[in-house]
Amino acid sequence: MILKKKFAKESATIMNELVLPNDTNTLNNLMGGRLLHWMDIAAAISAQKHCNRIVVTASVDNVSFKQPIKLGDVITIEAKVTRAFNTSVEVRLDVWAENIPSGERQKSNEAYYTFVALDENGKTIPVPEVIPESKEETDLFDGALRRRQLRLVLGGKMRPQDANELKALFLKSEL
Repeated sequence: MILKKKFAKESATIMNELVLPNDTNTLNNLMGGRLLHWMDIAAAISAQKHCNRIVVTASVDNVSFKQPIKLGDVITIEAKVTRAFNTSVEVRLDVWAENIPSGERQKSNEAYYTFVALDENGKTIPVPEVIPESKEETDLFDGALRRRQLRLVLGGKMRPQDANELKALFLKSEL
């Protein structure tokens, strides 16, 4: 089976949510779990658009909470597939919070999610390649292999000594 290569922009997803009282904690800030839920949905949509298949979440990288998101803010989640591997894709997410009355918009979060594509029997299936077009997309594409190796090492699925892309980072810095 020949898989069609896809441009990174073809799978981009933008999702908006309004932070309502049921989404907040006692400080009127968006609960982290609710944000992770929304991020997972946006990332899954992006991955499914790329793979044209059902996908399941395989991993979530470090999610940093840089700024609190307040009750009434509008959240914009930007999700884009950065690279495809055999049966998985990495999706980068950027989260922006906007206070509509003041017009203030700030980045609050970023993360990488990994999804695995499944066939109708729940078995993994190959995914189309990603073709980066811009410098930013190429940088994300190149970095995806290092992030993947780190995920595999931390998950016990790869030996540290086999993570050649990661080792190369440290060897370059020693020169």
